Amino acid sequence: MVSAPFDQQRKQADRRKLWTVSELAQSFGLTSQGLRFYEQRGLISPRRKDGARVYDYRDRARLVMIQKFRRLGFSLDEIADYLSHYRSGANNAQQHRDGIAKIDRRLADLARLRAELDDTIAELSRMRAEENQRLEQAIAQEAKND
Repeated sequence: MVSAPFDQQRKQADRRKLWTVSELAQSFGLTSQGLRFYEQRGLISPRRKDGARVYDYRDRARLVMIQKFRRLGFSLDEIADYLSHYRSGANNAQQHRDGIAKIDRRLADLARLRAELDDTIAELSRMRAEENQRLEQAIAQEAKND
């Protein structure tokens, strides 16, 4: 079992760790250009060390959230808006209200998509059944003609 003081030291060490563009990109399965794109959009803000971009624990945490939100279908603008409220370690009520509103909108969008997909699947299933029936009739007609 990890002792509490050791665990606290590890967390503090993690907060001091810096990653290069290539290290951070690789750990997230991104390209260096992908990280720079997020930087240009203002989603992450690396600092400079000896002229090179370096990323800290805050950038890493933001990338975790960015990738999660992207996977769930949120736009970069929605992610940027959410991150603008984000304060590490702070319990920001407005951030949570905005998050809930965004989640509700995404759920509503997905429910509409599900309904559209269900309708499309049902229509295609009907079309396939009709085509199967026509195929059987065509095969029967060909057999009669032989």
